[in-house]
Amino acid sequence: MTASDDSLGGAHDGGRYGGRHGGRYGEAVFRPEQVGEGERIDFGALAYDDITLARLRELGVGPGWRCLDVGAGTGTVSRRLLEEAGVTSVLAVDRDVRFLEARPVPGLDVLEADISAPSFAPGRFRLVHARFVLMHLPEHDRLITALAELVAPGGVLVLSDAIDLTSDRTSGLTSDRTPDTPYSVAMRAMWEGLRDTIGTDVSWVPSYPRLLRGAGLGSVAAEVHVPPLVPGSPISRFWADTWDRSRTAMVATGLVDDTAVDAAIRYLSSDECAAVSAGMLTVWGRRPASGPDAAPA
Repeated sequence: MTASDDSLGGAHDGGRYGGRHGGRYGEAVFRPEQVGEGERIDFGALAYDDITLARLRELGVGPGWRCLDVGAGTGTVSRRLLEEAGVTSVLAVDRDVRFLEARPVPGLDVLEADISAPSFAPGRFRLVHARFVLMHLPEHDRLITALAELVAPGGVLVLSDAIDLTSDRTSGLTSDRTPDTPYSVAMRAMWEGLRDTIGTDVSWVPSYPRLLRGAGLGSVAAEVHVPPLVPGSPISRFWADTWDRSRTAMVATGLVDDTAVDAAIRYLSSDECAAVSAGMLTVWGRRPASGPDAAPA
């Protein structure tokens, strides 16, 4: 998904740890050097960028703001912050910056770094934003606290990650009343395969508000956006590409075989498709303004 992006989205900021087999995002799966990976990430951006930018602008992000975009992927959010919101500068951070360096714009600074490293301390920012990044990393509490520490007084931390409303594994909800479809079977295999391969875990994402509050932020709030899953839509094309690139991990779960993955990809582009896509949960919190260096609210 964003997806900035993300994959789910397209962020390549994998952590020092991975799944039970020791893999990492961008290495075991979703390698940035793989042909078409940038396009896959951008399909996620097309599905979520407008929602992200609208939320950031609603929070006051604009001229005078110095911003940090964590796991920036292809840089769509970073560039739109500069070109549309008119922020002063954006530091775009990723573990692989090839897509960011390919399209430089004034005000965009690029840093190749691993945010899970204890030494990661690029300064303080009015906005700290991460989308589809933390779901791929362990030590959730520590990383959220660390990101909150980078928020200047009066500034805001905005985190987005995937939430699957149809899967009991990822949302805590029961799906017993929903018959299996090629889509739901593939999604179940994808979440399990990515968890086993690179450690992806979205089951904890609904705890974001509590974690931001625990990190000392106030005015905490959240929203969920679920893009329409219709043939030819950006999110449908994103999932099709994502399943194709993670099919080895999916098949290894025993929940699907190659035939089932192919059937799910065809299902996404057919008129028979009737499913609820995984969505994006966005949570934000503000650091209380205090001291002479506090940013205006």
